[in-house]
Amino acid sequence: MSDADERYMRMALTEARMAAEEGEVPVGAVIVCRGKVVSRAHNQTELLHDVTAHAEMLAITAAANALGGKYLTDCTLYVTVEPCPMCAGAIGWAQVQRVVWGTDDEKRGFRRYAPGVLHPRCTTSGGILEEECRRLMKDFFASRR
Repeated sequence: MSDADERYMRMALTEARMAAEEGEVPVGAVIVCRGKVVSRAHNQTELLHDVTAHAEMLAITAAANALGGKYLTDCTLYVTVEPCPMCAGAIGWAQVQRVVWGTDDEKRGFRRYAPGVLHPRCTTSGGILEEECRRLMKDFFASRR
């Protein structure tokens, strides 16, 4: 894990905590392009009444707007939880260069259902600040029971 990976994952964790405070599933995302943060987002499915308003989807849209184009070929997406197949599909279409996540999603993660959906040149890294990311999810769902 590089210092940059840890720094940007901490930003994603901040977004995830904001989601939890708003009653959303605590997932946060940050997109970095050439060393600069170009977007941040957290889940807003409840607020927007939109099942597609995942942190990754919102961050991709914001990054594309900020950069003025639909392809994010020079970008890295940091997300606290392994993306779902829907988000991974969008990540693939946006041609994100690298995806870094905190904790695996064994039930709904893209690697279980659609392992080939990312762009062929996309690289991935998992387990960055894994325990913090996992704990945030577990605590959130424990508080809902």
